[in-house]
Amino acid sequence: MKSAVSWFVYNPVAANLLMLAILVGGLISTFSAKREVFPEFQPNIVSVSVVYPSASPEEVEESICSRIEEEIRGVDGIKEIKSTASEGIGLINAELIVGTDTSEALDDIKSRVDALDTLPEDAEQPVITELKPRRQTLSVAVSGNTDERSLRNWGQRIRDEIAQLDGITQVELSIARPFEIAIEVSEDTLRRHGLTFDDVVTAVQRSSLDLPGGSVKTDGGEVLLRAKGQAYSRREFEDFVLWTRPDGSVLRLGDVATVIDGFEDTEEFARFDGEPAVLIDIFRIGDQDALAISEEVHDYIERKRHELPEGITLTPWRDESVLLEGRLWLLIWNGVIGFVLVFAVLTLSMRLKLAMWVSLGIPVSFLGALWLMPMFGTSINMLSLFAFILVLGIVVDDAIVVGENVFTKSREGLRGIDAAVRGAREVAVPVTFAVLTTIAAFVPMLNVPGPIGELWAVIPIVVISTLIFSMIESKLILPAHLRHLDTRPPTNAIGRGWARFQGFFADSLEGIAKNLYRPTLAWALDRRYLTVAIATTILTITVGVIAGGYVRFVFFPPVDGDNVVVDLTMPAGTPAEQTFAELERMEAVALSLRDEFPGDIRNIMTSIGTQPFRKTQDEGGGKIVRGNSGSHFGEINIQLSPSEVRETGSKAIERRWRELTADVPGAVEVKFSSSLLNVGADLEIQLLGDDQEVLRDAVTKLENKLAEYPALSDVSNSYREGKAEIELDIRESAEPLGLKLEDLARQVRQGFYGAEAQRVQRGRDDIKVMVRYPESERTSLGDVERMRIRTPSGDEVPFATVAEVRYGRGPAAIQRVDGKQAISITAEVDEDESDANEILADLRRSFLPELVADHAGLSYSLEGEQQQQQDTLDGLSTGSLFALLLIFGLMAIPFGSYLQPLIVM
Repeated sequence: MKSAVSWFVYNPVAANLLMLAILVGGLISTFSAKREVFPEFQPNIVSVSVVYPSASPEEVEESICSRIEEEIRGVDGIKEIKSTASEGIGLINAELIVGTDTSEALDDIKSRVDALDTLPEDAEQPVITELKPRRQTLSVAVSGNTDERSLRNWGQRIRDEIAQLDGITQVELSIARPFEIAIEVSEDTLRRHGLTFDDVVTAVQRSSLDLPGGSVKTDGGEVLLRAKGQAYSRREFEDFVLWTRPDGSVLRLGDVATVIDGFEDTEEFARFDGEPAVLIDIFRIGDQDALAISEEVHDYIERKRHELPEGITLTPWRDESVLLEGRLWLLIWNGVIGFVLVFAVLTLSMRLKLAMWVSLGIPVSFLGALWLMPMFGTSINMLSLFAFILVLGIVVDDAIVVGENVFTKSREGLRGIDAAVRGAREVAVPVTFAVLTTIAAFVPMLNVPGPIGELWAVIPIVVISTLIFSMIESKLILPAHLRHLDTRPPTNAIGRGWARFQGFFADSLEGIAKNLYRPTLAWALDRRYLTVAIATTILTITVGVIAGGYVRFVFFPPVDGDNVVVDLTMPAGTPAEQTFAELERMEAVALSLRDEFPGDIRNIMTSIGTQPFRKTQDEGGGKIVRGNSGSHFGEINIQLSPSEVRETGSKAIERRWRELTADVPGAVEVKFSSSLLNVGADLEIQLLGDDQEVLRDAVTKLENKLAEYPALSDVSNSYREGKAEIELDIRESAEPLGLKLEDLARQVRQGFYGAEAQRVQRGRDDIKVMVRYPESERTSLGDVERMRIRTPSGDEVPFATVAEVRYGRGPAAIQRVDGKQAISITAEVDEDESDANEILADLRRSFLPELVADHAGLSYSLEGEQQQQQDTLDGLSTGSLFALLLIFGLMAIPFGSYLQPLIVM
């Protein structure tokens, strides 16, 4: 270090070039770095999804989830397997141990799942992927009082045009029902013409196709042969021939069936500010810049608005760049203010020139850290900017010590170069080890596992990088700049005036040091045992105040967001009209808030049949996305003005909305939220067991216990009653007719769900062609009883004569963790009254152990915020122990003692 300091002092060009390289590298990184609200993280999860159309959750659990779980359980590196069986789909997430090769695990899981030959025939091919959170930059709401087809067509057109913009690669149309071609044949028509659904499906498959036929090599050249008859429109399907009689009469599909070129039979639609709407979601991929994407889309919207027909409106929705830009500029402005304050304080106690050179260390250190950030995969985001503000007051400490010592040497009579070299050398060791111990203090934050750890890691990376460059600047660059430091009194009037002004503060500080600090220090040294006793007492009181709960611990405080959302879940099977009626009532309350909070509310999006905001948060957090779709789901999302211009916090608006909203009769869950981050419920306990009845009984008792705590609200569990079910079985009397359960189930499925005849690729849309009963014959239980079942010989028998019927109701979804069924109980905590740790400690003392003891096979685990808190504290504990040992070693080296570091620590 001594030779390096001397070399740079005697070679100021090298010092300036080093400084210039740091500044230029940092500036280049600043303009090229990825900008985002929060840093991305990789959840280290391999996901398997299998679509099993129209299957109940219990069927999906038994035939999909349990079989895949068992097959992949032996894959090396799997930490935990979670699955959710919902109506029509099974989702299995395999979380990997940190450090596991994800690609290798993905290949192993894929090979095992592909080898499974016991999955149901009607299930679609499993999709195996590495789960990667998608970052939605913004959406565009296409709204207007027009029909569904026109709105969707405009949505598709705008989606395709946005996808062609520079820097945009992933665009999706959402909250829009997929196209479907439905061929509806009534039971009476089937009987009249002696047809079956299989006959209709076969006719479509044999008539609607494009098939290459090879080629003919003629003397004039090769000629391709090709049968071209793929149907794409309603009229083309209607022209298909079902059969032809000897007399020449023809029965066409249009004669017996109604062909509807429409939409899938689902209940999913949205309203934007009271008008029908579809959404176009734009995602950021890789290093794409959110601000650049938003600017491109906004420019497109301004151009496109003049081309749209009257009544169709384009509106940006949930623009991440607005939040990003506002928060970034706020943090940057705070940083600038902090820099100015640091410089002002320095000028009060230092020569102006010396204060300027010392302050120069801040931009050099910051730009040096920005230079390194891309190498660590760190972006410019709210956490990295917060880290810069955090280190702002620390970064100049070493430069102050070096600069003051050089100044002191100059006043002692050494000339510039000698003063710079000797002044820097004398404090090199203590300053270096002081910086290293500060770096060691931030090391534990690098040891936090999970998503929170990946977020927190940004802070130590920025702080450590900044401190490293601060040390480089103070040891190599600053001494070279101070070689010409002039310690003579100023000769001009301005200089003398500033010296007198500065001298007032310097004398005041010196007076405090001599008249207050020094006598107090002497008193404490003379009474060292009393001093130690006082310090120990203060430490004991501090620990007691924290341990006694007088200072409450909040793991992750809510971050004020720009959206206030309510998610509504009605009982499964609730008609969309009833769900929509309740949403309309809450939407009216939201509209009234515009008058109460003028200028704070911009737009309101109401979604029926889905919960897009919750889905986006789950995907962004790497969680398993449950099947929150169906006529009983709904959501209202209030888009607020940016927090920089908004007068009211999102939490206050959420509280007011909740107060004005009456209870929803029969609702399973009504959940309000307004925080920017979704780290899970304040309190979440997951119960696991093998028996569903035992599990549900334990859930009821735990919910009743949680209801006794006044600080808890929104207590709910993840179990949902499913739709009413009719379970079918074959009668013994059907055996002589040649009917099996498979025949009964297949024909019922064909009539009410539909038989997929083929899929048609029309533009970017993969359209199913389904054959089923008309909608008028699928609306009551009597329609099931009136259907006829076809025997292998072609006879028709009434449904009731061959089928046994049992009525029941299963769960809407079944969650499993490592092969056991799981139900999560969640609650929100009022931090003014208590905190989750206090309540959890009380539950653990007696209630939870007794609950486990009273229910065979029951166990519990902490999930959500509690799980992340535990993982974080475990990681910090391990890292803190290492940091303490590291700090001890770093202090022992310059002290040359094993005892002195312990006394200082």
